[in-house]
Amino acid sequence: MADFTAGQPISLLTQATLADGSVVDVEVGRQGADGIVTAVRPSAGPATGDGVLDLSGHLLLTAPAEPHAHLDKALSFDELRPEPGDLHHSIATWKAGSARFDEHSFRRRARAAALAMLRNGTTAVRTHVDVLAGADPLRGIRAVDAVRRELRGLMDIQIVALIKAYSDVELLYGALDAGADLVGGSPHSAPDPAAELERLLGVAEDRGVGADLHTDEFLHGDHHTLPGFADRVIRWPGDRMRTASHCTRLSMMTAAELDDLLPRIAASGLGVVANPITNLYIHARDVPTATPRGIAPLQRLRDAGVPVAAGADNVRDPFNPLGRSDALETAMLTVVAAHLPPHDALALVTDEARAVIGLPQAGPRRGARADLLAVRGTSVPDVIANAPADRVVIHDGNLVSRSVTDTWTAAQG
Repeated sequence: MADFTAGQPISLLTQATLADGSVVDVEVGRQGADGIVTAVRPSAGPATGDGVLDLSGHLLLTAPAEPHAHLDKALSFDELRPEPGDLHHSIATWKAGSARFDEHSFRRRARAAALAMLRNGTTAVRTHVDVLAGADPLRGIRAVDAVRRELRGLMDIQIVALIKAYSDVELLYGALDAGADLVGGSPHSAPDPAAELERLLGVAEDRGVGADLHTDEFLHGDHHTLPGFADRVIRWPGDRMRTASHCTRLSMMTAAELDDLLPRIAASGLGVVANPITNLYIHARDVPTATPRGIAPLQRLRDAGVPVAAGADNVRDPFNPLGRSDALETAMLTVVAAHLPPHDALALVTDEARAVIGLPQAGPRRGARADLLAVRGTSVPDVIANAPADRVVIHDGNLVSRSVTDTWTAAQG
């Protein structure tokens, strides 16, 4: 592979293998300010020239989009050293621990987490950022907005203002003024879930912005907010973002209950984001046998026509001590824990994730935005299984990251 500099425009990708096994050359050009794929044709073999990149031995995919991150919390585990626990324990641990982090800490960790995602191929991130308790509650929002501005040109970042019921609504308006794009919250965890849902969606409607709510992130109980969320946003303009994240209560519903509810969700235009790694970690810790998985029923949602995506959620923080900032890890968990086929699981972290968070179509197809990930490997199951580190990341037609490994094995005998 020829030497390239960071940010260099790409004109031609040669000898790339697509997910269907075909080997192609991909031409990249500009349409106005956007880098787009202008042609995909059977490979003519090696080529040279300015902006030409040989991808022989690599699988070429749509660059992943992370539909549900928490960049403000990321990489805080080593400093906080939290004890393991359920969701309520993790929330309390973060609320107490976050008080020690100043704006610089939020910015440093958020930047490191975003760049880790980028190295692994993710070129778009929607991150929830807490409106914090105590003094200077918007310092996390400001820090992540600064990271977004710093990394503009390398990746796209959307910010959701995640506010709790105990915080004054004026702080939510302040978070939107400070750089947040969407209204967020967790109405199911409020003392009055219906009132909190009303409060959050009222602000979104007042400002004319979308909402991405942590929705019914529990396994047992009848304090559902998803039906009310769907019934409210069905009246919104068609292009206004609306997303229900987690929705783990759906995993415990009967087939009859899902038959009643899922058409309402589909009609509302809501997208649903499941987050396998975190919900597997924090849910049902007190259920030692026949343990529920706590993952929204993705296949049922897809069959009902609901847009769905899969996210990594928390990375090495009080809600999850692990995580590789790698969409292929999320795809793997979607295969083994949510029982989706590999190609479908990959779609939930690439094309379908982009659709859920409102991004234009991308990938190795004519007319699509040139946001691409090339991974050394032979097939979709191969790269999901092995998550090779050798990767080429292209954002908006420009090379933004490249990782190359070098290994050797001692001779035998």
